[in-house]
Amino acid sequence: MTEDIQRRRRTPFLEAAIEWIIYTSRWLMAPVYLGLIAALAILIITFFRELYLQAPLVLTMDETDIILLVLTLVDLSLAGNLVLIILFSGYENFVSKMEGAKDDPDRPEWMGTLDFSGLKIKLIASIVAISGIHLLKIFMNINQYEERDLLWYTIIHMTFIVSGVAVALMDWIVELAHKVNAKPD
Repeated sequence: MTEDIQRRRRTPFLEAAIEWIIYTSRWLMAPVYLGLIAALAILIITFFRELYLQAPLVLTMDETDIILLVLTLVDLSLAGNLVLIILFSGYENFVSKMEGAKDDPDRPEWMGTLDFSGLKIKLIASIVAISGIHLLKIFMNINQYEERDLLWYTIIHMTFIVSGVAVALMDWIVELAHKVNAKPD
């Protein structure tokens, strides 16, 4: 008899049932990931709407307006990338492995290897980049904003940066602690 079968025979029925329910409950997140695909479609529609509305005006735009348009498109692109990172790694980390994409030559290198710690770092880096682009767009039209609002936008952006550094530092400390504890005496 295999060890797994022996263990299951020793596990009380109620405990096994509860564990099975908890384990399979991860599939409740699958509709959320399907919803993220819809969110990605909304970002794509918004991207092309901006392009469609602004492209005819490009020849009459000044440099600032062109840069603002490009920043808007980059911002939407980064938001889409953020959704994809959450979609892929969230599904693979919490629901199921994507076996259908395992042998695909176009499969991103990080897919299947990004753990929760790596996901946090990628997420905060994307959020900081999106916030930075938003702040740059604001500063390009600085005259349209109150000084108090500019201060708050900057404080919020700096909060994202400090949070990112704190998350990276905590992950580094945990990794260092694992290495120290793993060393033989």
